[in-house]
Amino acid sequence: MKILVIGSGGREHAIIWKLKQSKSLPEIYCAPGNGGISRDARIVDIQSDDIKGLLDFAVKEKIDLTIVGPEAALAHGIVDRFMRKGLSIFGPTKELALLESSKAYAKETMRGLNIPTAGFEIFAEPDKAIDFTNRPRLFAAHYPVVVKADGLAAGKGVVICKDRKEAQIAIEDMMVRKVFGPAGTRVVIEEHLEGEEASILVVSDGINFTALASAQDHKRVFDRDKGPNTGGMGAYSPAPIVTRDTHKRIMDQVIEPLITGLAKEGKFYKGILYAGIMITKQGPQVLEFNVRFGDPETQAILPRLKTDLADLCFASIEDKIDRLKLEWEEKSAVCVVLASGGYPGDYQKGLEISGLEDADTLADGDSHIFHAGTAISPQSTVHSPQFVTDGGRVLNVVGLGDTIRQAAQKAYKIAGKIKFDKMHYRKDIAHRALKS
Repeated sequence: MKILVIGSGGREHAIIWKLKQSKSLPEIYCAPGNGGISRDARIVDIQSDDIKGLLDFAVKEKIDLTIVGPEAALAHGIVDRFMRKGLSIFGPTKELALLESSKAYAKETMRGLNIPTAGFEIFAEPDKAIDFTNRPRLFAAHYPVVVKADGLAAGKGVVICKDRKEAQIAIEDMMVRKVFGPAGTRVVIEEHLEGEEASILVVSDGINFTALASAQDHKRVFDRDKGPNTGGMGAYSPAPIVTRDTHKRIMDQVIEPLITGLAKEGKFYKGILYAGIMITKQGPQVLEFNVRFGDPETQAILPRLKTDLADLCFASIEDKIDRLKLEWEEKSAVCVVLASGGYPGDYQKGLEISGLEDADTLADGDSHIFHAGTAISPQSTVHSPQFVTDGGRVLNVVGLGDTIRQAAQKAYKIAGKIKFDKMHYRKDIAHRALKS
């Protein structure tokens, strides 16, 4: 079997690592991949948004299964193009990818299906958005409010505004100064929800669905959830905040109404659906939907999954989710992201990474190092590869243990072996779980 994984981050490295355990013994390709992935898959020099190039490659190589990592490829309709050629691909169509690529579409869909979410208004004109912030009361609540760019902004187009001035600056940044490009053509202004976040991922075949293990992401760049939002600085699984009762409420009030409601409209959601949930005093409410594997949640979830990942993907594609029972390791996992200095702002590339061999030895098969923003140095040799930094989030260190505390201790012990200039990582991943 030939499998193509599209993407170049730690999420894709974790997916490939899991696929290598498949009983089908697949030949795995990755486009465009990264330095670390090159040790585990055949690298294809095609960018993840080059839909035609990827399609031509898949047809030529007779790829049996394609798994899409990044949201942009899904938003550009890669699933529709592959399906028209009769190729098996894991993910939703372009129309349903709007659940992530358009905050406004997602919010309106939730309102139409009576799915619990924050009150909101949508604006296409900056003057009207700014006028809305001048009202003394918003959504029957006071500040803070949340201003979101409507389109894809690499996980950074969300600003929590504690007062009117901050809200107006955020609107002008997005809609006038275009700091997030076309993603800010429209904005969503919504009430700020109080509570604790959790990440819920399910795999659907359009009618039925099955839930993956719960997880919790850490979006802010600094300890104690300070600083700007990032693509994610770490994650852990399972999330204790998602109790059995809470999980059932999320399935009954969010996932089932969405999958069933879309199906009634002739829209069959296939692939993985990620629901960012705020656990409030009033119950679970949806913050956002993503239409692909979360990053870095995937790096914490897949090491706990015993079920064959290729089987899970085919069950979604072939309408057989109800026939598959997922099995899990009775372990906890903590993922710590090692980032470049300056991330999520400007950062330097090409910095030599040291200590990876010692870290790999310490991991000893029970924990993992997934490469995200790495490249192989030109000074490398075949027998002694040297990795350099090539992105904002560079490496994902995943520790496993019988408890969250043990998993975190393992992850941080391994992370301490790795060095590169200006390396930064949070020291408090899983702090909420440890407090509980």
